[in-house]
Order: sequence, then C-alpha cells, then structure tokens
Amino acid sequence: MIKKLEKQNNFPIPSPHNLTIHELTRLVGDDVTPRMVRHYHQLGLMPQPVRSPSNYRLYSEQDVQRLKRIVALKRQGFQLSHIHKLLEVEPESERETLMTLLQQQYRTVMQQIAQLRQTATALEGLLGRDQHCQIVQSEALSQLKQLEVEAQVELGGLELLWNNLDAQVHAHPEAFQESLQRLLPDLSDRSEIEIDLLSQLILACGDVSLVPFVHLSKSPEQNAIAAARQALKSGCAIVADTTMVATSLDQTRLAHLGCTLETLIENPHIHNATEVEEEFWRNHPLQEKVNQLPKGCIVVIGYAPSMLLAVCEAVKTSAIQPALIIGMPIGFSHAPAAKRQLMKSAVPHITIKGTIGGGLLAATTLNSLVASLLSKPDCHCYLKRAKFEIK
Repeated sequence: MIKKLEKQNNFPIPSPHNLTIHELTRLVGDDVTPRMVRHYHQLGLMPQPVRSPSNYRLYSEQDVQRLKRIVALKRQGFQLSHIHKLLEVEPESERETLMTLLQQQYRTVMQQIAQLRQTATALEGLLGRDQHCQIVQSEALSQLKQLEVEAQVELGGLELLWNNLDAQVHAHPEAFQESLQRLLPDLSDRSEIEIDLLSQLILACGDVSLVPFVHLSKSPEQNAIAAARQALKSGCAIVADTTMVATSLDQTRLAHLGCTLETLIENPHIHNATEVEEEFWRNHPLQEKVNQLPKGCIVVIGYAPSMLLAVCEAVKTSAIQPALIIGMPIGFSHAPAAKRQLMKSAVPHITIKGTIGGGLLAATTLNSLVASLLSKPDCHCYLKRAKFEIK
C-alpha cells in the first residue's frame, strides 16, 4: 500500500512506525488535517501518541488504521460521539451495551431532526407564500420582530400570527411552483427535466429536504434521463412491482407512446410494503419471474426491497437487461442495502438514498419522465384523440 501511494503522489512515504502528524494525515488522505487529529486527541477518539526527543508526535500503523476507521465512519454519517462508542465498545460481551447506547443516541438525533423540521416548517410557512400573500407576508415579518419583544410576556402571540396568516389562504388557490422557487436549493447545474422531476417528487411528499437524497445515474453510459426517454419513445414495456404502483402510473400517456404495462405482484389485496415483501419471499415463481423481464424494459419498484435486490442480482448475472430501474422501496435495513446495490449496478437508475421511498414516489418519477415527452392535455379524453409531438 505504501509503495502504491508513493507512486501515485510522487513523494516518499515514511515507515508507518514513526510518522509525524503531517505524514500521518498525508498518508490517510480524505482532507484530514493535523488540526483535526489534535481535536480527535482531545475528544479521546485518538490515543495520545508517543513523543520524539524533539517533542514531535509520532504515530504507528495502528494509529493510521484507527484514523482511517474514524474517517470512514464520518463519511457514513456517524457523529464523533457515535464513533467514540463504536471504537471503544468492541468486545462481543458488550454488544448489548453498545446497541443501547446507539439507540439512545439515535433518539437524540431524531429529536434534533424534529426540532429542525419544526424550524423548517416555520420558514416554509413564510418563504413559501406566493405573490398573492406578499402583503400578508410583510405584515407577518413585522409581527415576528414585535414578538421578540413580547415573547416573554405573551406566549400566545406566535399562534395568533399563524392564525392571521392562515386566514388569507381562502382567497386564492396555492401557487405550488411559485412557492417551490423560493424553497428549492440551487439547481442551476441540473437539466430542466431533472428539475421538474425533483419538483414533482417534492410535491408528492411535501418535503424539500428530499432533494439531496435523490440519485440519478448520469454517466454517458448510464444517463438515466436519456435512457428513459429513448426507451419510452420506442414503446418499451413498463414493469411495476405491485398493482398499487401500476394504478398510479399515467397509463393514458403510456398507451399513447405504445408502452405496455406489466405487474409482478398482481394480488389486489396486498396494500403495504410488509405484505409485498412477504409475498415476494413466499412466491418462488415470482422470484423466477424477475429473471424473465423483457429486454429494454423500465422497472418501477416502490415497495419490496428484496425485489430490488433480486433485480440487481439478475442485472449482475446478465439474466436481464432493463433500460432503466426506478428503485424506491421502503425499509430500514434491506431497502438502503438494495439501493446501494442499485447505485453500483451497470444499468441506468433513479433512486432515493436511505429508507425514504414508496409507490407514490416511484410512480411520480416515471410519470414525470413520461410527461417530458408529451404535451400536457386538458384532459385524458383530449389526449386519446389528439396527436402529440414527441420532443
């Protein structure tokens, strides 16, 4: 490893038995600085090193590996306090203690998220006001300044503020796109189709914080949007995991494009992710059905993580060659793992990282891509008898 680093960086790497702090950080990489290492010493994350006769800190191979573990855990989203527990409580006999500590820390993080969500909701309530509400919005900002003075005297003032704002919402319909323009992060580096897709996903779930978790493959070989448009133009097959997803798709536009619609789990009595997952494991012919998906199809998975794992495995073994996979199952362990497998696959894909997902978001994704090809009709009846130009 050391010789490889020497070749890549064009500088000699010293023996990992007497590294200085600068040599340590250079060897570990990932933008680690000496200041960060000293901070880790203060927190107890890194043990205090031995000192040279000149009072320089000296680090060993064990220190290198520990710092790499810290960096890797930070990259996965763990806070330093969590990392400290993970590194210190290693023996098998203390696993229950570790799990209890992590559960407590998880609850603390969730409380912080809830508080931040409350703050975001308050800001959205002001920033999300459209042009018709601008006068009311200005009055609200003035009232907020006054509340800073009166808060200790009249705690009900904030509730009165929202009541006054909410009294205006009956005067006109909500202008969703206008509100989104104020709330969306900078998307200037995204294409128009991708911005519309993100906007539709936000409107489907009401959560602007979803944006950084949406992942679209964008390499020239795996461009999700280009692959989707090409497949849809050619009248590809659409394969949905459940009838819940299939019924949410824009079947009129799909029919206009000549796309067929198939459903893997056709049982109409299955209504949630738990039932979908159980059905997939119970129904072995269904698992075989995954290996027979038509070439060039678009797969839309909104519920069962095991189904997405099976699809990824079928892609890996070249059993199937879909044009695009929209993988957005729900779950707390298998779903994030399935999505990571999807993001490593060699097929164009769209997913939402982590536990977030669901049939509505999966269907919304495909519907947004379909709508990018066809002009929006006034109604579905008009769509059936009119000719639309594919852009």
